[in-house]
Amino acid sequence: MADKKGLQTLSVDIGGSGIKVMVLDEAGNPVTDRDRVETPQPAKPEPVIAAVVGLAKGKAFDRVSVGFPGVVKAGITKTAANLDPDWLDVDLASILAQQLGKPVQVINDADMQGLGAIAGQGVELVITLGTGMGGALFLNGKLVPNLEPGHHEFRKGSTYEQQLGNAALEEVGKRKWNDRLSKAIASLEHLFNYDALYIGGGNAKYITLDLPKNAKIVPNISGLLGGIALWREEKGVRREG
Repeated sequence: MADKKGLQTLSVDIGGSGIKVMVLDEAGNPVTDRDRVETPQPAKPEPVIAAVVGLAKGKAFDRVSVGFPGVVKAGITKTAANLDPDWLDVDLASILAQQLGKPVQVINDADMQGLGAIAGQGVELVITLGTGMGGALFLNGKLVPNLEPGHHEFRKGSTYEQQLGNAALEEVGKRKWNDRLSKAIASLEHLFNYDALYIGGGNAKYITLDLPKNAKIVPNISGLLGGIALWREEKGVRREG
């Protein structure tokens, strides 16, 4: 049952390397610490869902927001390049609603991070740098869902994700990776003509280049804080427990 702070939200960030959860009050303030477990390998639906349920155990919350690393339509996962092919057409929203007994909304993880980071003015682009590369585009605070720019061709026949994902970082090193990121930012700005760029994700901490004035790094916790904005904006698909 909600307390005097209003409805409490279990915010879940499913990533290729880790699964994070935190309970937030209605204003978006944390009421628990951030808990994290390694993403099960192979990252098939059953063990990943079990990990989320395990992280939720013992926590008090009224609703659930989930950021998922792939295209999500009507609560159903359509792609999961950095998890496992078995995620195709999994009704994640309904499964979690049934297992947790609470209303659930599921959205692309970069979309959820963006909801927690943007100012809501003009054209704003969010990219996340981690196991892969995610992206979210907003116009005056309104989300263009499932953009997935990471899977578009970038340079030398490779996608943005192939050039900037974690495997590429480990292969070429931080200096060359930063050079690639600089080229990617220039390319994305020409493509979207955005007013502001927000860069998040676990590998944003390795950025050493001088960012343009209209770009900034946002804390990784934005991916969880976006869980509150998701309910305000109702951009996901709600499933009742």
